[in-house]
Amino acid sequence: MQILIDPGGTVRCLYGEAIALATLGPLQIARASHVEPTASGQWLADLSPLAGPVLGPFVCRSEALAAEEAWITQHWLLRS
Repeated sequence: MQILIDPGGTVRCLYGEAIALATLGPLQIARASHVEPTASGQWLADLSPLAGPVLGPFVCRSEALAAEEAWITQHWLLRS
């Protein structure tokens, strides 16, 4: 789990349960994307909550989740 702390003390991460984030202080958790099935049974990762693209379609949900995490990490978490 990658956690970034800016000079002002704001913590940003892709939410996971590896670390009890509440120990860092009050939390503000927001949805970054939606991974949903299509009518044909494929999967899309919709990153519009972060002004991102819709990724896919993917055959497996796990592929959509991996693409979602990679995009969020590169374009939101590690942005300059």
